[in-house]
Amino acid sequence: MSDLRPLSWPPAPIKTERLVLRESEARDRAAVIELNASPEVGTYLGGPRPRAELERTVPEVPGRRPGFFVVELDGVAIGTIELDPHASELPDSDRRREAGGTGLGYLFLPEGWERGYATEACTAALDWFAGALPGEPVVLYTQTANVRSMRLAAKLGFTELERFEAYGAEQWFGVWSSVTPLA
Repeated sequence: MSDLRPLSWPPAPIKTERLVLRESEARDRAAVIELNASPEVGTYLGGPRPRAELERTVPEVPGRRPGFFVVELDGVAIGTIELDPHASELPDSDRRREAGGTGLGYLFLPEGWERGYATEACTAALDWFAGALPGEPVVLYTQTANVRSMRLAAKLGFTELERFEAYGAEQWFGVWSSVTPLA
């Protein structure tokens, strides 16, 4: 399992053709609350969280930790990407333990869907990760019913390791490596 703590954090903002990935700031709190309260965003994540609960619990500067990026378009937060070394809250399996790795997670506001922002931002985050921790695998899981997330995993080059039932739905589990796929 990777550990992001020894990395110099935060990195300089990562700029792509249209986006900036950067450390979270106080001005991002409203967007983080909106992401987690959105019924559309929460469709495959167990549903939206109550806005009142989020208003009470989201810190002034949300996600201030290594591996958490705010994705910005024209100066406005449209999503988040997280590279989490402690991502495996899933039911255990030998394949998942064997894959190890840091988990990739992402949330984007619905206004940004179907425009390639998730692909562009996740590619930049994975490129940064590969430069910071060469050869370390990254894992991803999503519900197979989440067609957009399944398409994104394929575009990013994740290789399926297994499917399993959890949270009342079929889950897809895959791995990405900047060196060699583990499949």
